[in-house]
Amino acid sequence: MVLRFLLSALLNRAQVVEKLAESRPVRSAARLTARAVLRAQQAGRAAAGRALRSRTARQIRHEASELPGGLGELSRKAGRIRDSLLKDVKDGMNDASRQIKHKDK
Repeated sequence: MVLRFLLSALLNRAQVVEKLAESRPVRSAARLTARAVLRAQQAGRAAAGRALRSRTARQIRHEASELPGGLGELSRKAGRIRDSLLKDVKDGMNDASRQIKHKDK
């Protein structure tokens, strides 16, 4: 409780925050965080692009163009689309994680 109060009092002072922000460890941590966020964004954009070009998108367009023959058929189509989408997302995540690992090496 006392430690929390002391930390709160220190971090609410502008001079202490400025000195911490200018320190080498905080700057390098900020740089690493920014790099990780940018890599994740790039991987996400690439995965989204692949998903839009994937077989799931084609399947959704094809299924939507047909008129449903009943609730049972619509349910089966939705299940197939869900399974296909999940597979594409898993593949995209695996690809993105492999790309990130290979960029680090």
